[in-house]
Amino acid sequence: MALIGYARVSTGDQTLDPQRAELREAGCDVIHEEHASGGDRARPALRRLLAAIRPGDTLVVVRLDRLARSLAHLLQVVETLGAQGAHFRSLNDPIDTTTPQGTFSLQVMGAVAELERALIRERTKAGLRSARAQGRIGGNPALRRGDRDALRALRAARDESYVRKLESSAAAWLPLVRRHRPAMTWDDLARLTSARTGQAWSAERLKRAARRYVRDGLLPAAVLERAPRRTPDDRLMAIVAGMRQADPDLTLAGIAKRLAQMRERTPRGNGTWYPSTVRMLLLRAEKMGMATER
Repeated sequence: MALIGYARVSTGDQTLDPQRAELREAGCDVIHEEHASGGDRARPALRRLLAAIRPGDTLVVVRLDRLARSLAHLLQVVETLGAQGAHFRSLNDPIDTTTPQGTFSLQVMGAVAELERALIRERTKAGLRSARAQGRIGGNPALRRGDRDALRALRAARDESYVRKLESSAAAWLPLVRRHRPAMTWDDLARLTSARTGQAWSAERLKRAARRYVRDGLLPAAVLERAPRRTPDDRLMAIVAGMRQADPDLTLAGIAKRLAQMRERTPRGNGTWYPSTVRMLLLRAEKMGMATER
């Protein structure tokens, strides 16, 4: 369990020295530094930190405004950390998710943010109803005209929205991509991710996410390489060995349950999985060097 510092200033003319000193005094041996506006959510240093942070680690900042300029962004980052089993602490604010008091403060902030979003949605709906009643057409006039600057701004907003969605779901797919690609096919990995998270993941959705993280330097390019061809039995051994490697405490019955959720056929061609079948595949995988003994 480590304390990971994050320091940010808006311009290259500003110094990070005061933040570095406070973070080191708080016990941060590793400090990620960034020169970027607080309103810019596409910050590479912060994204690399969130992608690499481990369960039990704590992200530490000097003040909340060093991490986010909006409550929505702050809550999104904290949610991403929580999904990865990590924590958050602000040295000069009453926020420390390792303590009940700090968690309560964050929950209050989240409730206020949700109320604010509900009020904005209601005002927006009321405004649209009023506009329709007066015969006005909604939407951006510049977009309807095909204005290039407006289209460019729309593409940038959509890209930022996609990046935020990737960050919020990274805990579900990123560790599996790192661990199993390119040894496992995208189709098999999508089924494994779906079974593990309880959410529907497609191969194309995973590939698109991985391509974006490779482009941003958050994943090695090797994950996009073609998976090797395998016989049906070799493929099952690779999947079972991958599950065991990803979660060493997962029981044989647990692996059997996930295989059934993935709708994988057994070596005999039926859909009923037993712990003994899983054990047989694991032993064969160990002999072939795909897995190690517990």
